[in-house]
Amino acid sequence: MFMDIYAVQNVPPSNINRDETGNPKTAQYGGVLRSRVSSQAWKRAMRETFKSLLDKKQLGVRTKNAVELIVKAMVDQRPESADQAESYASLVLQATGVKVVASTRAGAASGKPVTQYLIFIGNTEIGKLANIALEWMDQGKDLAKAPDSAMKKEVSGVFHGEQAIDIALFGRMLADAPDLNTDASAQVAHAISVDAIKPEYDYFTAADDFTEADNAGAAMIDSVGFNSSTLYRYATVNLDALQEQIGNAEATARVASVFVEAFIRSMPTGKQNSYANRTLPETCIVAFRDSQPINAVEAFERPVAAEHDQPISQVAGRRLVAELRRIQDAYDEQPVRAWAISTDLSTQDLAPVAESVGLKDLTSQVDAETMHVLGQQE
Repeated sequence: MFMDIYAVQNVPPSNINRDETGNPKTAQYGGVLRSRVSSQAWKRAMRETFKSLLDKKQLGVRTKNAVELIVKAMVDQRPESADQAESYASLVLQATGVKVVASTRAGAASGKPVTQYLIFIGNTEIGKLANIALEWMDQGKDLAKAPDSAMKKEVSGVFHGEQAIDIALFGRMLADAPDLNTDASAQVAHAISVDAIKPEYDYFTAADDFTEADNAGAAMIDSVGFNSSTLYRYATVNLDALQEQIGNAEATARVASVFVEAFIRSMPTGKQNSYANRTLPETCIVAFRDSQPINAVEAFERPVAAEHDQPISQVAGRRLVAELRRIQDAYDEQPVRAWAISTDLSTQDLAPVAESVGLKDLTSQVDAETMHVLGQQE
């Protein structure tokens, strides 16, 4: 069972996801230039939103400072372990296959043990590794020796239980530690604008508040890129794969509803203080499919323009509904269930493809439907 989520979202002047030059990311689609927000940027925004919707123990952290986190968990349990905690935390991480090196950062962090690259690790996994490190400390494991096969097997068990929710959704891949790898049960498309955009630049100056009264010059002159657009966003979740990692239908149903709410409410934070650009989607459609996930981006291959008294977001919402209806008719792809939220379209407009609801009802329906379809398979 797949859960598809479609959204049309108007974003005012902004620079929420920058490229290497500091300008908003773009993409060519349908022969014209579009605004683009990378899937990585929006997944991070969703992970930040998860923090307000889920318990910390259910989530993970992406970091190079896993040794420090394990040390903290060890010392919280046993303050007397502080002197050797760092060495045993490094040892237990090395047993996973992750490479631990000395930090090259300047200042107090210089020389501290860190992982060679960012790793995605669950908060419960950190706690379990801390427990193993304390046991090895009590056993007097030789810190000068590399972890043996028995130690590696013990550590391996940490990563074969119930996954952190964000790791289960977005996956984890470590070439040096394949035992930690987790296939993502969710896919998030790069958001692209439904309309053609033209890059714009904000030229600005800044005055020095404490200078000679007759000084008319600017203390700073610069420019920054921005654009405004109406974005098409899409994500899909393989609910069966999610259940395999989460463990049961009830917990998976909760995660599915949280995913939908986080998808709708999240927004990457690039230049947010400069533009105050947070919005919510004008139209959002959630569909459960038992065949395959279907991205309806072709609805916007021809760029959208405002029509008469209809704004771009409203025209785009109608196009999305029409495209989903065409897919249903042409490929016999009738969803199992579908719901929609819209501030642009009426219940009648949405009726051909989805039942019109509010956000609270949407998350409740997603939870119940996930429980229903997965409960039948248990």
